Amino acid sequence: MLLAYIFMSSVPALGQSSGTQLAFDTDFKLSLPAHPGQLQWHADGFKIIEASAKSKGQEIGLRGKDESGRLTFLGFLFLVPEQAPQSSAKCRDEALAEQKNNSTLKVLAPSKIESSKNIPVSLATYSAQGRDGKKSFIVRGFVATGDICGDLEFYSETPISAEDPDLRKIFESYRLDPGYTPQFKDVLLYAQVLYKHQMYQAAAPIFEQALSKLNGNEAQQTVWRRVNHRSSRDVVRDVGRYPQSPCPL
Repeated sequence: MLLAYIFMSSVPALGQSSGTQLAFDTDFKLSLPAHPGQLQWHADGFKIIEASAKSKGQEIGLRGKDESGRLTFLGFLFLVPEQAPQSSAKCRDEALAEQKNNSTLKVLAPSKIESSKNIPVSLATYSAQGRDGKKSFIVRGFVATGDICGDLEFYSETPISAEDPDLRKIFESYRLDPGYTPQFKDVLLYAQVLYKHQMYQAAAPIFEQALSKLNGNEAQQTVWRRVNHRSSRDVVRDVGRYPQSPCPL
């Protein structure tokens, strides 16, 4: 628990204004803690309002809203080893198949964005009525290869299309780099998200993975810089405020 406390205290909390992607940055990046790959896109005027992650390091997601409140996005990076090998179109079709029981679903013709340098983006535009009776308009883009998929969804209560200039610009920046190796900050972010959702047992080994990304000197400096910043009495007092975890650090 002490190691988690040190990490959580030495980096900005999710949603705080800090210059990091979780506050006001317009470049969004997602990585898993122990699998190659990075999902990234550029979206002006959006702010993160929620982050989520699954306990076994297989999925991470962000929810963001634009300044006007008209558009919201959901971005996910996840593994589907049982459905490999994946392609962008296959990932899209499997996601839409999950919606087939919704009788209000209306899907427009699929489209794609191709690039000689990047994995193609398969797009889906559709509308559907939610459980609350409200109609939503949705544009989703999928990028996938091997056993990893990225899903970026924009939704609104007013009609939107994949051809809207602002959305087109975002999806043109949207890409999956399958060769990216997760860095310290990526693994730490994943652990933070779990910890913020009180998933302490799942977060513990991922905090340790983050520490293993540092060399010996960096690791010592990360830990002791925070410990030395506060007295031992303060550290013990504040750690005691957290509920006991079944997996102490």
